[in-house]
Amino acid sequence: QVQLVESGGGLVQPGGSLRLSCVASGSIRRLTAMGWYRQAPGKERELVASITRGGSTNYADSVKGRFTISRGNAENIADLQMNSLKPEDTAVYSCNAKQWLPTGGERDYWGQGTQVTVSS
Repeated sequence: QVQLVESGGGLVQPGGSLRLSCVASGSIRRLTAMGWYRQAPGKERELVASITRGGSTNYADSVKGRFTISRGNAENIADLQMNSLKPEDTAVYSCNAKQWLPTGGERDYWGQGTQVTVSS
């Protein structure tokens, strides 16, 4: 089992910045990637950014150049630095971790979600 604890989020004005942090604990040896997803009201959940165990990153087109995902100071941490925030970034952001399974495939774990609201 893997537990994910998120921190950060809140209310910020357009153009502002926020930082989200996610710490994984438990069976973290077989984690292959961590990332952040978001879901706005009436919309489907979408990938915002992800980072693999090897450090490769992937971003949604809508956040490229504005958001940066990093490992922080440990491989069980995924930080998301969000700059130049826009009202359309408003959503519940959830941390995700993918765990490789010895029997094949992988399992997804999710954090509880944190609200990010961009509004003047």
